[in-house]
Amino acid sequence: MEREKLGSRMGFILLSAGCAIGIGNVWRFPYITGLYGGGVFVLFYLFFLIAMGVPVMTMEFAVGRASRRSIIKSFTELERPGQKWHLNGYLGMAGNYLLMMFYTTVAGWMLYYFYQMLTGRFTGKDKDQVAEMFGSMLGSPQVLTVTMVIIVTAGILICSLGLQKGVERITKVMMSLLLLIIVVLAVHSMTLEGGMEGLKFYLLPDFERMKEVGISETITAAMNQAFFTLSLGIGAMAIFGSYIDKKRTLLGESVNIAILDTFVAFVSGLIIFPSCFAFDISPDMGPQLIFITLPNVFNSMAGGRIWGTLFFIFMTFAAFSTILAVFENIISCGMDLFHWSRKKSCMVNLAALIVLSLPCVFGYNLWSAIQPLGEGSTILDLEDFLVSNLILPIGSLCYLLFCVTRYGWGFDRYMKETNTGEGLKMPGWIRIYVTYILPVLIVFLIIQGII
Repeated sequence: MEREKLGSRMGFILLSAGCAIGIGNVWRFPYITGLYGGGVFVLFYLFFLIAMGVPVMTMEFAVGRASRRSIIKSFTELERPGQKWHLNGYLGMAGNYLLMMFYTTVAGWMLYYFYQMLTGRFTGKDKDQVAEMFGSMLGSPQVLTVTMVIIVTAGILICSLGLQKGVERITKVMMSLLLLIIVVLAVHSMTLEGGMEGLKFYLLPDFERMKEVGISETITAAMNQAFFTLSLGIGAMAIFGSYIDKKRTLLGESVNIAILDTFVAFVSGLIIFPSCFAFDISPDMGPQLIFITLPNVFNSMAGGRIWGTLFFIFMTFAAFSTILAVFENIISCGMDLFHWSRKKSCMVNLAALIVLSLPCVFGYNLWSAIQPLGEGSTILDLEDFLVSNLILPIGSLCYLLFCVTRYGWGFDRYMKETNTGEGLKMPGWIRIYVTYILPVLIVFLIIQGII
């Protein structure tokens, strides 16, 4: 069976960036930046993105492009007889499924909020009523199930149309709209009265704030964010590597994707901080910010319903672009492993993903008594912990060791694959860094995550 290919380089960059750009860019990056001293944190973040994220991304792309296979088969193809690297493929597949078990639900929240904003359900509500609306959405298994099923079905349907006609075509449109909407929202936010204070808080380096939190904490947080923002370690990037030609070097492409990913995270802050400061609301952490704080901000803004609708369609696109990328990985795995057709792999996974996503849905209502990580935690928290703190970094470490040690594919083969084509070349001196220093940094992150 001839392997499908992406139609264009632009398609590849937008798909890979779409996979990396997720909800974390929008609700995690601005909050962490504010907490750890604004501009100082951004500098550390950029440093670690280049030092840690980009090299591992080139490795994942290299394994995908050299093998032309999905995650499990890619290791089988490149490892020597009797080696066990392909076991990492199974860990990666588990990571893909686990990620989708909660990500589809959260994407459903975004979709539901988009619908609520569009139909004017928030208009005239006070702070308490807005908070109550979030609570009642989580408390309703019907709402959460319906929105999750819509997201899963839409994703599988697009994947079933094929790589170029479905995934690539839709992602190009969606990512172009996402980038346009985010810029429009940022410009609007920055022109709000009092918005400048928010910009100062966000962008000016504040060493006092950094000292308060602690310098080592700031560095660790920057390392964490830079590493996790690119969704590395579960083969989600490798699959797109397997669909591209050898015209461009992998370092150049990885840098482009990291730039796009950072752009979205950075501009999200330009939307959120000025808005919060203009309406005297603290840029609170995480989900609270998106689902309770921002609807209040939009309520008090001129034309707030339009801005709110735009914001939540942007959030839905950010989540859905990741879902499409991971679904493609899951579906191509079924095709590679069991020799299924694309349609059959789509049908099997449609059923599997809906069933697997139900525990997360019920974790907020019917099964809310299950609190796996202690009081107040949910099933989603456990799934997120397993993916973010264990599977992503361990998977990344496996890709790294596979590419740089003589017990794996080997550094020379990795370098040859990475530097094939035009564009930025990976320098030879990087060998000492990726063999001895980078693994230690990733092990540090894994231990940190478990603690």
